[in-house]
This record gives sequence, C-alpha cells and structure tokens, in this order.
Amino acid sequence: MTLAHAQALTPPNEGLETRTAVWVFLAFAAAYFCSALVRAITATLSPVLTQEFSLQARDLGLLAGGYFLGFAAMQLPLGSLLDRHGPKRVILYFLTLSVLGCLAFSLATTFAWLLASRVLIGMGVSACLMAPLTGFRRWLSSGAQLRANSWMLMTGSLGMLASTLPVQWLMPLTGWRPMFWILAALIGLSMLLIWWLVPAWGKSAPALAEGVGRRLCWPLPSLQHRVTLRSGVAGIFRKCHFWRFSITAALWRFRLYGPGRGWCAWPAIRHLNQPPDCFISTQPCS
Repeated sequence: MTLAHAQALTPPNEGLETRTAVWVFLAFAAAYFCSALVRAITATLSPVLTQEFSLQARDLGLLAGGYFLGFAAMQLPLGSLLDRHGPKRVILYFLTLSVLGCLAFSLATTFAWLLASRVLIGMGVSACLMAPLTGFRRWLSSGAQLRANSWMLMTGSLGMLASTLPVQWLMPLTGWRPMFWILAALIGLSMLLIWWLVPAWGKSAPALAEGVGRRLCWPLPSLQHRVTLRSGVAGIFRKCHFWRFSITAALWRFRLYGPGRGWCAWPAIRHLNQPPDCFISTQPCS
C-alpha cells in the first residue's frame, strides 16, 4: 500500500462528546464482556459436558479449537467489512450468529452439534474487539483511544473471570443448557445497546474513499479486485517483520494462555484430586 493509499484510509476525526463516548464504550464493552464469557465458559462446564456426552480429551481439545477456528476464519473479511460498513452494522450482523450459536449449543444432542455450534459462536464474536477499536480510531482522540483500548481489554478479562465461580454457582440452579439461553439473551441485550447508542458510520468512512476503498471492500465483485486484496495480503506475509513479530507474539500467547486453556488436561487434573491407592492403604508404597 502506498503512502497516498494510507492517507486516504486515515479516518477523519469525528470526535464524540464525553458523555456520548462513555455510553458508546459501555455498549461495546457489554458485547465484549459476553464474548469473553462465552469463550471461556465451556472450560468451566467441561466436567458436565464430559459426563453427558462421554467426551474424551481429544474431543474437549477439538471443541476448544472449534471456537478459534470460527474466530480466525472471519478475521480477513472482518477488516474489509469494518472499513466499508463501519463497526455498528458489522458487529450487529456478527452477533446474530453468536446468538444462534448459543441457542444451537443449548439444544445439542451430539458432539458434532456441539462443535458446529462452537464454530458458529466463534464466528459471531470475532468482531467484538476489532469493531470498537475501529470506532475508537475515528471517534476518540489519541489519548482517549489508549485508555479505551486498555479498558476494553480489561472488560474481556472480567468476562473470563465471570465464567469461573459465578458459572459454578449458577449451575445447580439452572443447568448448563439454560445457561446458554441466558448468554444468548445477554448478547441480544448488548446488541440492543449497540443499536441504540452507537453512531452510524458516515458516508465519509475511509473505505468509501475514491478508488482505494472499493478495492478493499468485501465481498469483491471482480477478479481484478480479488487479485488486489490477495496481493495486499500476500505482501504482508512476505515481510520479514511480520514473521518476526508474529512468531514472538504466538509463542508469548501460548506461554500465557496455553496451559490455562488446556481442556485436554482436564482428565489428568481431575485425577490429581483423587489420592493414590497407597495413600489410603495400610500397605507401604513401593
């Protein structure tokens, strides 16, 4: 991308009033809180799912990966959709998928059904972070963007925290299937807040800039436009800086999140709570 293209894609500053910006942040934060909650809740429910569906460690691992498969599959089209249609419209459409995924998960009777529902949920919540970051880039000043981005990430951490003890407390009262009905309702409520509070993306949006935006929109109507997008993505993968930082980031995130998200380790962790025979036997351990 040339410097002229980059300048054309730089959004105009449409600063929001402080009160409006706070409400916009809270609307997006509600959606991101729900996305983090639905992302991590199945780890808390893994003992129940294992018992009801007779799942093995490999099934739990695949069920966890299904969410990220759907999430990752939407990232390339998501960027173009956000540039073209704006965060409000895109996140509302995407969250509709997550509501359907939650309802489907609550009705699942087979492992394949569970997996397909998790993929759909991952696709639906894939815009919950990038949509507000895209809007903040246009609506907030540089200093306010830094604070809002940090608070948004903190909201996601709170969502993951809510998927632990609070879910365990509610399980005896509701069961795991109604839990996903509640999640679908919460996501629907966040959609209503976004529809009501978040401003629409004006026609001066960057993706509608003459020539540049039309070559980056998705879906792309012509072969020439598809080649343009593919060449741009291929150019990123050819950059040594991309591989240098992406590999470092991947290793760091695995070190940070991998051990804690290992569903397949649940059977081993469960057995750690059971003392060996030699601890409860009168015979000495060999």
